[in-house]
Amino acid sequence: MKRLQFVAALSAVMLAGAAYAQERFPTKNMRMLVPFAAGSQTDILARWIGEEFLKTWNQQTVVDNRPSAGGTVASQVVLDANADGHTMMMMSTGHAGNATLFSKLPYDTIKDFSGVSQVASVPNLLVAAPALGPKSVKDLIALAKSQPGKMNFSSAGIGSGTQINGEMFKLAAGIQVTHVPYKGAPDALNNVIGGNVQFNFAPVLVAQGQVKAGRVLALAVSTASRSPLFPNVPTVAEAGLPGFEYDQWYGLLVSAKTPRAVVSAVNREVVRILSAPEMKERMLTQGATAKPTTPEAFDEFIRAEVKKFAPVIIAAGAKVN
Repeated sequence: MKRLQFVAALSAVMLAGAAYAQERFPTKNMRMLVPFAAGSQTDILARWIGEEFLKTWNQQTVVDNRPSAGGTVASQVVLDANADGHTMMMMSTGHAGNATLFSKLPYDTIKDFSGVSQVASVPNLLVAAPALGPKSVKDLIALAKSQPGKMNFSSAGIGSGTQINGEMFKLAAGIQVTHVPYKGAPDALNNVIGGNVQFNFAPVLVAQGQVKAGRVLALAVSTASRSPLFPNVPTVAEAGLPGFEYDQWYGLLVSAKTPRAVVSAVNREVVRILSAPEMKERMLTQGATAKPTTPEAFDEFIRAEVKKFAPVIIAAGAKVN
């Protein structure tokens, strides 16, 4: 009887503690790691979410930009911090790719982090120079197959999302093309315009002005759904490769040691923020679609992305020691 009373009392204390943590969070300013430079899309989304946190919780969110080593430096900072939910990270697709890209990581991509919520989905645009000739995805694939090994595609760098996107396309289309990395997405796109490479999967905002100016031709979008910014441009799947999908996603992560009550509290606030019509409209200015999820759904999504990217990265021979 005494043992049952003890267990009941302990359970009550634990529940009260969880409720208190949930009620009291946050108790101080928050820190949001961003693994890219100020002004990047990841940085912009982080600052927008932080602004809304301030309105609700009256606590500042300090954005800490750590643009180094593909996000691994920022990831380690999160894990080294107190796992109380006050330190989080706005991460993108590269987080899932890093699990295979890096020979050794100081952390486990799956086990050491907890998802809070996915934040946004953003397509890349498959673009080619008008002078190249192809007017569709099928045309581009046919041209590449007629010249095996002679065509190139550009990316924002080794292991970047734009490389993974291009390598996925290469495998799905069954074409022999060479990857040419550049220092950033604008350089990669400019070399398509200049004729040094034949095509590129460019971030939608990077490509938007060049497409409208007629300097590159938009053949398709990488996501499963069309982009609101380019409603007349088909998806790659619609254009000839059924099932093809690459999503340049963004989302919030915390240490896996963070109390679940705190993760749930942050998730509820993020879902509220992303569900607001004003935020949805604001997201569209970035070519993004708001994508609020549960923590569990985001964890499962990341696991699936790691599995999806692994064979692509291995086939491409991309590796960082």
